[in-house]
Amino acid sequence: MISTSNFKRGLTIELNGEIYSIVDFQHVKPGKGGAFVRTKLKNLKSGLVLDKTFRAGEKMEQAIIDKKTMQYLYSDGSDYCFMNKENYEQISLSKEQISEIVDLLKEGNDVDVAFCKGELVGAELPNFMSLKVIKTMPGVKGNTVSGALKPATLETGAIIQVPLFIKEGDVIKIDTREKKYIERE
Repeated sequence: MISTSNFKRGLTIELNGEIYSIVDFQHVKPGKGGAFVRTKLKNLKSGLVLDKTFRAGEKMEQAIIDKKTMQYLYSDGSDYCFMNKENYEQISLSKEQISEIVDLLKEGNDVDVAFCKGELVGAELPNFMSLKVIKTMPGVKGNTVSGALKPATLETGAIIQVPLFIKEGDVIKIDTREKKYIERE
């Protein structure tokens, strides 16, 4: 059991038979009445985000998540196939289960696949990845506004904002959690 006072981002809890991850939370102590905790919870199976308020000190069941590093092999349209690198066992995840990372998946990449009570609940990429820019507009001399960005299509099909000096063929490092440009490599 876990109390609302122990909430932190990324913590997984069991609520109404479903497994949720805490995306955001805020302790609120109004001038009148009891304290409470406002949360944004993400359902790990469906990916839906739910706003929920708990009384301060309320207890609930903590969901224990096991993560296994697996290698992304291929997509057959609606399902994505991953292989356990230890025993070569293959599993498929639906597009809905991994909707947040689909556009950054690259064949051969390692992905952390999460299980709860033996049941598959989702996958996440490493925090940083290096990907090649395959399409972007050329930077024009004179367009040097500080911090100006332009869209770039990466080798996985994802479109992110990059600085004007990035050109096609460059390999860039991105933050997969926020889908943001970090640096050119």
